[in-house]
Amino acid sequence: MTPLATLLAIATGPDTRRLLRWTLVCATLAGIASILLLALSGWFLTGAAIAGAGGAAAVMAFNYLIPSAAIRGLAIVRTATRYGERLIGHQAALTAIADWRGRLFARLAAQDSRSAPNLSGGDASARLIGDIEALEDLIIRRPARPASLIAAAFAVALAAVAGPLPALVLALMLVALPPVLHAAAARWTRRPAAQAAAALGDLRIAFVEFAAARPEVIAYGIGDRAIAAIELHAGEADRARAALFIGEAKVSALLACYGACATAAVLATSDAPAAFVALALLAATASIEAMAAFARTAVRQASVEQGLIRLMDLAALDDARARPAPARVEPLSIAIGGITLEPGARVALTGASGSGKTRLVEALAGMRTPVHPLRLGGEAVADIGAVRLTAQFALAPQEPMLIAGTIADNLRLARPGVDGAAMAAALHVACLDTRVAALEAGIDTPLAEAGGMLSGGERKRLAIARALLAGRPWLLLDEPSEGLDPATEAQLVARLRAWLDATGTGLLLVSHRRAPLVLAGRSIAIGGVGSA
Repeated sequence: MTPLATLLAIATGPDTRRLLRWTLVCATLAGIASILLLALSGWFLTGAAIAGAGGAAAVMAFNYLIPSAAIRGLAIVRTATRYGERLIGHQAALTAIADWRGRLFARLAAQDSRSAPNLSGGDASARLIGDIEALEDLIIRRPARPASLIAAAFAVALAAVAGPLPALVLALMLVALPPVLHAAAARWTRRPAAQAAAALGDLRIAFVEFAAARPEVIAYGIGDRAIAAIELHAGEADRARAALFIGEAKVSALLACYGACATAAVLATSDAPAAFVALALLAATASIEAMAAFARTAVRQASVEQGLIRLMDLAALDDARARPAPARVEPLSIAIGGITLEPGARVALTGASGSGKTRLVEALAGMRTPVHPLRLGGEAVADIGAVRLTAQFALAPQEPMLIAGTIADNLRLARPGVDGAAMAAALHVACLDTRVAALEAGIDTPLAEAGGMLSGGERKRLAIARALLAGRPWLLLDEPSEGLDPATEAQLVARLRAWLDATGTGLLLVSHRRAPLVLAGRSIAIGGVGSA
């Protein structure tokens, strides 16, 4: 099984496959009804014309009621089954990609930060939003190809009423059509499709990253430069897509010419009565139209492959670590160089800016590869998986990351099942309870990406509350009072001290301000620790 087939098999679960089977049934019925409708219409019109030319007696003898009713019935069947194909097929595709987006995001989120793919926010968004649309296209078109083959075989059987030779000629031309379309699409669309996929990905990345930096863009007055950069990527994407559309138009023109040649070949080899020749001709025309699914697949294949190749990088990620850390674990000791800290210790990490204090706490949290000699429970931190580290440490970072959701959503990231009383208690310790209570929606107030209307200090305190809720043996605080006024800072320190006393949680603290240092019973100068 090819990697792309593997990806499709993973993405289409039992429910999706059941919907796709019904899609195949509808597509097959729609294809057969379309061919039979056109062929029967050709036979009926030609037969009626011949009867009309034969005089009143011939007209009276011609039975037009049954063919007319059949044509109307086939039109209804074609419309209903085509609608069913679209409805059920899109339901299958949308259900599959919604589930698959969640799976890919879960795999990406579960990776050890020290070895995960180096994807920017824009690149990750481009893959999870843009590239996964390729999967939708592939799923929707999946039932169309076998349905097209069944309909084409039915058309060949109809063409046989004009003689075995027309049926044979049509069959041979239909067999040759898919490789012809594939070769033409590869020649005319593969390169522009790759260029369009790359250019569109670059455009999404640039847009997301400039949007994330909009305060700086405004503050430094570089909006014109940002717009120019985005327009440059947009221009490249437009040119690549224009070339792709031209290639697709060439494939469509080739299909139309091929259909004309197939019809002419059937006509040239037919020696049956005129009505049956008309039936065979229109069956041939309809069969080429039925094979249009192969044309659409061939045209879209290059674009689909480019998106799926980028998705394969995410699908190939190991999901063995995609599980939550245990709720309760045995606290372990920390060794920093030759200094051992027993569970419950409270230590301040000191040193000049750039000495590696933040790097050290982020290494303990499993976010970065350690550069200092660090051991946890006697084992080197570099050799411990992210899940085990997460079970020991809760980090309130210097630059907290918040999700686009409510305040409660951000707090629930700490651990599943956290209740409102626990969230209220954590907000109180973080000195954010009064602010949240003053909001109209309270804890259910929605926050835009990166914290929205919260100030920098409020975002930091929300991150502290989240770390408290995690209930880990060790609390890592990186500049917890930065951006706070002295009164709020003093209140935060007092409440954190009471919380640490009550819970017995260990503390590693990084702070350039004096007030939080009273939380620590000792200090370690990072400059004297050395490197790993």
